[in-house]
Amino acid sequence: MYCNKKAELSEFGFFIFWLNYKTSIDVFKSTLIVSLMTLLSRILGFLRDVVFAREFAASAGMDAFLIAFKIPNFMRRLFAEGAFNQAFVPTLGEYKENKDKAAVEDLIAHVSGTLGGWLFMITLLGVIAAPLVIMLFAPGYLDQQNQSQYDLTVSLLRITFPYILFISLVAFAGGILNTYGHFAVPAFTPVLLNVVLISATYYIVPMMEQPVIGLAIGVFLAGLLQLLFQLPFLARMGFLRWPRWNTQHIGVKKILALMLPAIFGASVAQINLLLDTIIASLLMTGSISWLYYSDRLMEFPLGVLGVALATVILPSLSKQHISESKEAFSATLDNAIRWVIYLGVPSAVGLFMLAAPIITTLFGSDKFLQHDIEMSAMSLMAYSFGLLGFILVKVLLPGFYSRQDTKTPVKIGIKALIINMIFNIIIVLPWFLLGYPGAHAGLAVATSISAFSNAYLLYRWLRRHDVYQPAQGWPKVWLQVFTANVLMVMILWWLRYDLVQWLAWSNSDRIMHLLVTILLAVSAYFACLIVLGVRKHNFFPTS
Repeated sequence: MYCNKKAELSEFGFFIFWLNYKTSIDVFKSTLIVSLMTLLSRILGFLRDVVFAREFAASAGMDAFLIAFKIPNFMRRLFAEGAFNQAFVPTLGEYKENKDKAAVEDLIAHVSGTLGGWLFMITLLGVIAAPLVIMLFAPGYLDQQNQSQYDLTVSLLRITFPYILFISLVAFAGGILNTYGHFAVPAFTPVLLNVVLISATYYIVPMMEQPVIGLAIGVFLAGLLQLLFQLPFLARMGFLRWPRWNTQHIGVKKILALMLPAIFGASVAQINLLLDTIIASLLMTGSISWLYYSDRLMEFPLGVLGVALATVILPSLSKQHISESKEAFSATLDNAIRWVIYLGVPSAVGLFMLAAPIITTLFGSDKFLQHDIEMSAMSLMAYSFGLLGFILVKVLLPGFYSRQDTKTPVKIGIKALIINMIFNIIIVLPWFLLGYPGAHAGLAVATSISAFSNAYLLYRWLRRHDVYQPAQGWPKVWLQVFTANVLMVMILWWLRYDLVQWLAWSNSDRIMHLLVTILLAVSAYFACLIVLGVRKHNFFPTS
């Protein structure tokens, strides 16, 4: 009897070993796919921003366009990729696991109809109330001296606001595809935005009396194209059904109930960035553009690592929660956090050390001058300080939403938002009143502090409630990462050149020096990790 019991336990242990290992490898493969697609999108996004910087620099027109684009983009992350996706994916996953395909199709039809109906009304209201929206989000433009800036921003917003309708439906379609393991298509879709905006710069902008109007038209077309691109893939899966409006559908009601608190909790970082935009509108011309260019550079590792990991682990965590596999749930979170530490820390250090060279190489031109580079570099260095916090928030939030807990992140998010506003007052206000240059960078510092606060509070809650328990070996991980980063900093310091030298070089020389510097630093970092004993099983622990 004892031997039989021991054999059963041994078989069970092997099954758990195999399940955790397979889950880790599946997460790796899916994350790799999403990361590669996201990498392509980010590269084209860089190219888009290079085009913007060279054509519009940090001008008043560019400030106006960025506000008009940021408002629907903010709402996209708030409602679609934020609250809606975090509520929809776990619910869809539950239907997938416990119900037949007909029930899943019925849920998709009712959610698409209800979501689409609300989005249409929000879009119509936004277009009509554009002047009031700009008064709220850019109060600095209400000054009589900025009347033309205000009028231009209103006109741009009326063109860009429908983007929220298109891109929210894109997020809805992407949530379905991700739940069924088709990660590549949703990850590739943002590429189309960058392609369309680059094309609009060269083909639509020259036709406009006010050039930035062409960019706004490009945003509208990009949203529509992204939606049309995903529909054939939904049709192939058999999920392209005629939308049906019904707020009383049990699945729709559940999603709406989960969404309401998640609207705030999933998008604290975005609210912080939007508050930064509001304050930046009160600062000197160019502040919004400087924050934008530096934020875009920070978004590169955030998207490739943080967003990709969060996208992949949410369906896995939802499935593990439904099957009550507590150990696998914790292991999935632990693996994701381990990835963040191994890759996020050097990304933050690299952005900080190479802020001015990167901005000079990508954006420097006869319109984007040394002053613009210096100001953008200041805010990039400030954002890089909080990069690890931003990524950790992205990875930790699925630990709540997969369990259909949307209230806790709200409470934590409110605390993080208050921290952001307090530090905005403590840092930015004296900076601005004393007349020191670069007050916009203080906004980035406050946002970074808020991100770390948010990540810490999320992490502490998961630990205290025994949802997540770190696996063994974390002290060694920290020692490895610290040592490898020290080596990387030494190499970057040794290879450094001052800004005057970077400006004196041609574009090809800047690119060559930057690539060589990054290649040597990255190679040294990973070589050091290998010497210190980091192997594949450190990324995919099985116990």
